[in-house]
Amino acid sequence: MTARRAPVVTAQRLTKVFGAGENAVQALRGIDVSFESGAFTAIMGPSGSGKSTLMHCLAGLESATCGRVEVGGAEITGMGDRELTMLRRERVGFVFQSFNLLPMLTAEQNILLPLEIAGKKPDRAFFDELAGVTGLQKRLGHLPSELSGGQQQRVAIARAFVARPDVVFADEPTGNLDSVSGTGVLDFLRTSVRRFGQTVVMVTHDARAASYADRAVFLRDGALVDDMHEPATDAVLQTMVKLEV
Repeated sequence: MTARRAPVVTAQRLTKVFGAGENAVQALRGIDVSFESGAFTAIMGPSGSGKSTLMHCLAGLESATCGRVEVGGAEITGMGDRELTMLRRERVGFVFQSFNLLPMLTAEQNILLPLEIAGKKPDRAFFDELAGVTGLQKRLGHLPSELSGGQQQRVAIARAFVARPDVVFADEPTGNLDSVSGTGVLDFLRTSVRRFGQTVVMVTHDARAASYADRAVFLRDGALVDDMHEPATDAVLQTMVKLEV
């Protein structure tokens, strides 16, 4: 039996309410969940289930109404804006559906941008390994407009990994990609977790994408309702059908 690893991200009784009074919407309802170090986890659920809100609260992009969130052992729910900015810069990586690359910078410059902003020197050996794993070695001098969608997303993922954050949050990372490019991105995420020991938490509505993860957690109406290890596409689809009913 494999020993459990320490959690990198933990939420306790996490609640998020938007609005007030009669217009209040409870997006998260007292969620308890943790994400282990060096694991790839998918967050799934029907539209409006709260999966993106959960990710945003875990990453410090949204403030929790009540409850507790820890990232790398640091409680973030009581942090001010400046502390949260520093935490996101130094300990958290982000990958979004839109690639968010700067068009005037080359692929290499986009990847290294977080380190430049933080005033840190890159680990060139790690950068070279990252470029190799992503298959970007021959595209590092190209601008985003000269890259395919899949290549742009791999640049965005390499940018999220380059500072070796405690956790990388990916929000529908294959949403704007065709099936071939999406498969390449998912392969890279899974390989990087195995190779670099990176922790990845991915929001997705795609059962096939979730099957690349080590674990899938399922939300419905703001509550955690299922937790599946080694998710297979068919099993994920069956669970999603039940949640949609």
